[in-house]
Amino acid sequence: AVINNQTKTLDIIQTITVVADNDERLQDENIAPAYISISEARGYDDQVELDDQLQIPHDLEQYGRTAASSLHREIEYHIQRLVEDEIFNKYKSKIGTLVNGRVTRVDSQNATYIEIDEIRAVLPMKSRIKGEKFKVGDHLKAVVRHVNMDKENGIQIELSRTSPKFLEELLALEVPEIADGTVIVEKSARIPGERAKIALISTHPQVDAVGATVGVKGVRINAVSQELIGENIDCIEYTSIPELFLSRIMSPAIISAVEIIKNERGEAEKAIITLPSDQKSKAIGKNGINIRLASMLSGLNIELVENDSKANSNIEKGESPKQKDGVDALKALFN
Repeated sequence: AVINNQTKTLDIIQTITVVADNDERLQDENIAPAYISISEARGYDDQVELDDQLQIPHDLEQYGRTAASSLHREIEYHIQRLVEDEIFNKYKSKIGTLVNGRVTRVDSQNATYIEIDEIRAVLPMKSRIKGEKFKVGDHLKAVVRHVNMDKENGIQIELSRTSPKFLEELLALEVPEIADGTVIVEKSARIPGERAKIALISTHPQVDAVGATVGVKGVRINAVSQELIGENIDCIEYTSIPELFLSRIMSPAIISAVEIIKNERGEAEKAIITLPSDQKSKAIGKNGINIRLASMLSGLNIELVENDSKANSNIEKGESPKQKDGVDALKALFN
């Protein structure tokens, strides 16, 4: 269908493929309307060849009212599908990104419905931060978690305020160095509304990743925490040395040693952390929050082993055992 701007009418043009007179596709009623035999096609255009695309105009005035009405419904349906496909693809590409919207309804299950531009999304109760409440007219931020489309319900968009990605997107809003890629959030873990840990790395030697993220007097990180209903956020400098990384993410506990246990495939799956007995409660944290976040951030199961020594180890000084050996070897070259 083509809109004729001069006559303000709708021109119906059928595009069909020219095939041989004995082509089997002409006998298949499901696909036959898309094809025309070459002998019939030459009744429209005597220059046509096999595999050409023939365009046949149709005059709506030749059809009855019922046929015209049916065609109108068909065109309306396809236009609606095109619009839905465009919106679906738009929001599918936004999964994991931040959106802003206005609350239009809160149902009996406390699911919050949010109007975002041309569509409505839902923030389920499970994806809300504990303790937060919304009412109609409130404006809120969330990340797109899931996008689905089916014939029955159309486009369904699910939002989240509890995923680590939401924290990362908020940080990008508040910290220009994260937004422009100077500072990278390497890993993040959250227990929503309670506490979070983020591992940061700087791509510029003169930029302190943790300092840039926290901001002067904590102004940047506090702004993010406020959006997360007071969630405490620990900023940690990332390192690819697993022992050193674990010593940092176990903060505020001071640990003595880290042993990484690997499985049969040579993959790290467990960390045995040795620490003074007076540091164990700090390592575990209130309701186990600290050790759970450390496990989430490292991807390892963590086992704590107490010792009686309170002396600082190489790890506490910021060195892994392997790294210490390397430093000693380097020093030996110059002595």
